[in-house]
Amino acid sequence: MLAVDGRTLTLESFASVVREGERASLSEDARERIRRGREVVETALARGEAIYGLNTGFGDLANVRIPEDKLLDLQERLILSHAAGVGEPLSEEVVRGMLLLRANTLARGHSGVRTELVEALLELLNAEVHPVIPARGSVGASGDLAPLAHLALPLLGRGEVWIQGETRPAPEGLRNAGLEPLILRPKEGLALINGTQAMTSILALACLDGRRIVRQADLVGALSTDALRGTDAAFDSRIHRLRPHPGQQASAENLWNLLQGSEIRESHRTGDIRVQDPYCLRCMPQVHGAARDVLGDVAEKVVVEMNAVTDNPLVFPEGDLISGGNFHGEPMALAADSLAVALAEIGSISERRLEKLTNEAFSGLPPFLAPDAGVNSGFMIAQVTAASLVSENKILAHPAAVDSIPTSADKEDHVSMGMTGALKLERIVDHVQKILAIEMLAAAQGIDLLRPLRSSEPLEALHTEIRSRVPVWEEDRQMGPDLRTAEELLRSGLEEQWTDLT
Repeated sequence: MLAVDGRTLTLESFASVVREGERASLSEDARERIRRGREVVETALARGEAIYGLNTGFGDLANVRIPEDKLLDLQERLILSHAAGVGEPLSEEVVRGMLLLRANTLARGHSGVRTELVEALLELLNAEVHPVIPARGSVGASGDLAPLAHLALPLLGRGEVWIQGETRPAPEGLRNAGLEPLILRPKEGLALINGTQAMTSILALACLDGRRIVRQADLVGALSTDALRGTDAAFDSRIHRLRPHPGQQASAENLWNLLQGSEIRESHRTGDIRVQDPYCLRCMPQVHGAARDVLGDVAEKVVVEMNAVTDNPLVFPEGDLISGGNFHGEPMALAADSLAVALAEIGSISERRLEKLTNEAFSGLPPFLAPDAGVNSGFMIAQVTAASLVSENKILAHPAAVDSIPTSADKEDHVSMGMTGALKLERIVDHVQKILAIEMLAAAQGIDLLRPLRSSEPLEALHTEIRSRVPVWEEDRQMGPDLRTAEELLRSGLEEQWTDLT
């Protein structure tokens, strides 16, 4: 059981709940902080002063004072009006992340909500009742207003939820979770929707997937290097100590270790006329390593954001309610753009290795890795598929954060577009996984074409793993199922057996 306290959530504990189904509950100290925060709100309301979002309108309507008999209506109508998202629904995995992250930020006690509200979010999570949330509609201004409003709808008995993969009315979901519809108290509607939890959930998942991808890039790249009869000299640690970026050194160490003991490498130590390999082989540590370093920086920022308070106004135990801008998505927007560029580069250099494998002029292997080429086309169009994904990634990697479009009668005159950046990043992560899967199959085919020579022990083990699922390409067959199988193999995390875990 994960204790949700608003302060100690990590990517690992996030994954244990969101992906592995660990249950979550409020810690005792969080309960006490939430109670004290609610007392501050009740005391402020009793004083009768105007407080943004408690007894005033929202955004450009902040100067409109709301009468006391309308305060509960104000919070409910805020959720209803802001649930204006459109488009395809976010994945249930992303929604699970949003439920956990929203509960975690409210657990800090600076949002002025009741304990029951935070517990209700966690009950939905634990019962696997996931709100249906359209993906489009956030500009990352006051955070992810529309997605978070859709997250909140089921708490009111409104909207739809996923139950065991099927969409059902929210009241049915509440019954499954043992809950009754909530009546929101002053401040609670605003506390539910001000924040960056949609973009942050996507980013956290992208960081987790990115950790897998950068290690797989080394593993698959090493297999391609051997299939292309490349040299391991460029991965010598003495080179990388002279340019000691941590990611570069980790990647170089992986590549060096993966290639040691290869008969293929030994077979061309003498008589090979190539003086240097092309950059897609020789510069893997520099490219893969730079992506690793960006990933590390982004992951640190994401962990800060997961444990941050992004509400407005903020409640302080000394009795103050202060309006600020912690909901603005700029930190996550820039992080999403940075990681998108870094992972797109992993896909780009992977496709170049794939091109070398299929190009007989460089590889010395049969054209397109096809026995009886001409009758067979082999991996010709698989490389085209990878090229199409790489080119799409180039468009998706254009930064979203450099855009801004004023909203809310120009009150929100600079917005982050963080959700747009996160959604683009999500697609890039998926594309890069597919590109690496195509390269992996091509590299395995290259190894087969070099028999009876054998690769290193870890690369032979990888090759055996691949061939246990996808047979050698002896004549043309439908390629799509093989590519899906290879992608599933990579998503299973097989790289952990042979690469570092940094």
